[in-house]
Amino acid sequence: MKEQVIAELHVVPLGTETASLSHYVAACLNVLKEAEDITYRLTAMGTIVQGPLDRILELAREMHEVPFTMGVKRVATTIYIDDRRDKLISIEGKIKAVLDKNP
Repeated sequence: MKEQVIAELHVVPLGTETASLSHYVAACLNVLKEAEDITYRLTAMGTIVQGPLDRILELAREMHEVPFTMGVKRVATTIYIDDRRDKLISIEGKIKAVLDKNP
C-alpha cells in the first residue's frame, strides 16, 4: 500500500502593509505547482495537499519560507494532517464519502 496523507496548509504572513494576502498565497502556490509528486487543491480558506508525509512536510516548510523572501517579518503556518493507514485515501475519495451520505 502506497502511504499517502492528506493535509491542509495555511501560511499566513503577519504584519503586512495591506489586508490582502492573495499575492502571498499565489507565491506559496508556486511551490506546489513545481512539485510533480503531489496532488493539491486550492480552496478559499487554505490549500489541500496529498502525497507522502515526508514530502508534504518538506513542501510545507518551503511554503512557510516564501513570505519571508517577500519581506515579511513574521509568518504563522498551520498544518492539519489526515494520516490513515488502514486504507488508501484521496482528496476526491473523502469528498465523495461525504456527498454519498448527503445527496
